[in-house]
Amino acid sequence: MQKRDNNTKNDYICSSNHKKLKSVKIFEVVNALEKFAPLLLQEDYDNAGLQVGLTETEVSGALLCLDVTEEILEEAIQRGCNLVVSHHPLIFRPLRCVSDRNMVQRCVTKAILHGITIVSMHTNMDNAPGGVNGKIAEKMGLRHVSLLAPKQVGEMTGGSGVIGELASPMPSMDFISMVKERFEVECVQTNQILQKKIAKVAICGGAGAFLLGDAIAAGADAFVTGEMHYHEFFGCEQVIQICVIGHYQSEQFTSELFQSIIEERCPGVRCCLAKTHTNPIIYL
Repeated sequence: MQKRDNNTKNDYICSSNHKKLKSVKIFEVVNALEKFAPLLLQEDYDNAGLQVGLTETEVSGALLCLDVTEEILEEAIQRGCNLVVSHHPLIFRPLRCVSDRNMVQRCVTKAILHGITIVSMHTNMDNAPGGVNGKIAEKMGLRHVSLLAPKQVGEMTGGSGVIGELASPMPSMDFISMVKERFEVECVQTNQILQKKIAKVAICGGAGAFLLGDAIAAGADAFVTGEMHYHEFFGCEQVIQICVIGHYQSEQFTSELFQSIIEERCPGVRCCLAKTHTNPIIYL
């Protein structure tokens, strides 16, 4: 990342692909993201896609993040980005009014006042081949990666979670240490240490406990996810090594995924990985 010589509010060149090419409109970026992860792949409860704003405007810059907060929008303003692409939707439930009563309403108001469009790629990006879970697998160096729970939606194939193989089997404690290092986590919640080497790993970013049974059925030696409930740890002793690393931590590289999609399919768009840390959970 290079510092600009002038003193404008766009203080940083956010990606190396900053040569001036043809202008790109916001809807073209949205279309590129949705082509990679079609909205039909999202879960029924979700609200992925356009959240706030207009799409016919030329993109001045895209701020890529996990969550939309007032601080994220302020960063977008300071860095000259009129598009925010998040993983988690800002608007998850219908709004009865837009005022300043809560964070979501304040963010909607702030985005509209500053001409910022917000787009979220949530469970559609989770369920897309090569999506969020594929990125996690890439960070862990897994090979022969495939969908853990594939499903067919019309003519599209997607699914929850992925499973793959380590380059070489490793003891459970070494595996846990590797996970802590790759994801820079303070701690890992785990069950009884598995007394065999780990070779096959199942992954689900975010809240992935619903895939634990699939991971066991697929013969995984370890299951890495973002969060699980207390009682879900029982009954897996010496069956599978559970590694719970935190919701935010498990999905933190999703912004890099957004960047690669946009830079490949919309050359010339300035992509900025958000510097604002939005994890609301603090480890003391």
